[in-house]
Amino acid sequence: MQTNSEKLPFKEKVGYALGDTAANLIFQTMIMFQLVFYTDTFGISAIAAGTLLVVVRFWDAIFDPIMGIVADRTNTKWGKFRPWVLWTAVPFGIMGFLTFLTPDFSPGGKLIYAYVTYIVLMMVYSANNLPYSALSGVMTGDLGERTSLSSYRFVFAMIAQLVIQGLALPMVNYFGQGNSAQGYQWTMGIFSALAVILFFITFASTKERIQPAPNQKATVKEHFGDLLKNGPWLAMFILTVILFITLAMRGSVVIYYFRYYVGNEDLFSWFNVFGTVATIIGIFFSKKLSMRYGKRNVFIGGLSVTTLFTALFVFLPPTAIQLIFATEILRQFAYGFTIPLLWAMMADVADFSEWKNKRRATAIVFSAIVFGLKAGLGFGGAITGYILSLYGYVPNAVQNAVTLDGIRLTMSIFPAITFGICVVCLFFYRIDKQVEIQITTELADRRKSY
Repeated sequence: MQTNSEKLPFKEKVGYALGDTAANLIFQTMIMFQLVFYTDTFGISAIAAGTLLVVVRFWDAIFDPIMGIVADRTNTKWGKFRPWVLWTAVPFGIMGFLTFLTPDFSPGGKLIYAYVTYIVLMMVYSANNLPYSALSGVMTGDLGERTSLSSYRFVFAMIAQLVIQGLALPMVNYFGQGNSAQGYQWTMGIFSALAVILFFITFASTKERIQPAPNQKATVKEHFGDLLKNGPWLAMFILTVILFITLAMRGSVVIYYFRYYVGNEDLFSWFNVFGTVATIIGIFFSKKLSMRYGKRNVFIGGLSVTTLFTALFVFLPPTAIQLIFATEILRQFAYGFTIPLLWAMMADVADFSEWKNKRRATAIVFSAIVFGLKAGLGFGGAITGYILSLYGYVPNAVQNAVTLDGIRLTMSIFPAITFGICVVCLFFYRIDKQVEIQITTELADRRKSY
């Protein structure tokens, strides 16, 4: 049984982290390119693309909690959560590839194809990423090791983001040679194949250590009742939805920002690369800061500074390239502090639920993040699509001044507002450093008797 002082081996942390590299080779492509792929390559309108991204969220609201229930009740010789990383690896890769194909269908046929592939991809994503995320909550009960594991995870996730932001568009252009549909096909084929290999490595290199009490006999109704009475979970659920709406909204508009507002699409990849490097540097400070000041306080501080620098983009003219880059570097550096904390705090929420209710449902707790993440991807992309349509966006054309204002505001003020709401949510999260230590100590004592 895991003790409070046990440390995870370096190779296990890396092996676990490679799973998020795998997922982000597909997920980051969706954040950065899905909307522009649908509007400028696949050939559907911004409104139709936005509606698609919203409609699928209603199915996610049903499927994700079900997946959490199934994962928590999975029992194999490999554990509860690790097997799902293995079982979903190949389907994830296949659907990542199919979602970015452009079949020669009628407009109606293309829309149906987009709905089917996106829905199935999101289902496979849940079946993979929800157990993968919950796995971090059962690999160790040590507070510092959890934050360390999350830091490893997101450094490796940022590596994938670097690859996507720095190489995806050049790869699309290289393989497409003017045919973006062909370029996306080859690019996503390579990324998807690599993702499958990395998922296999994650499965082979990780171990589950924390188990529910052997006499735990809770019903699904009791588990969900526990969630609704869990104040920290509610705060984190609302924060997660709004945070990923913000990330998807801003992430999906960046290419429009450089293509139409700045007028130099070649700067897009460099902008993202510099920002991601700054994020990785910020992540390295996360564990040290959180151990000193507590996860919640560091999260509040990092998001507050992120909000400020996001809003500053509204004042930057398209010719101020150096200021645009410098502002993004500072913004991403501050945001880097927060990235490992969301997932480490959700593991703490699972501990809080076990501590308070004497029963554990790790995957159901983590289903909040996975649903919030996917809801953010959908609603954030949809909001961007609706904003572009509202401001008169026309694909592959010179945009008027009103449309350029819409792009600039979606890059700055709109996401700054939603980042600010996330900061407010964190003040309702009541697990501070002292409570963390109390929960961890008491649970460790309980588990010795299992």
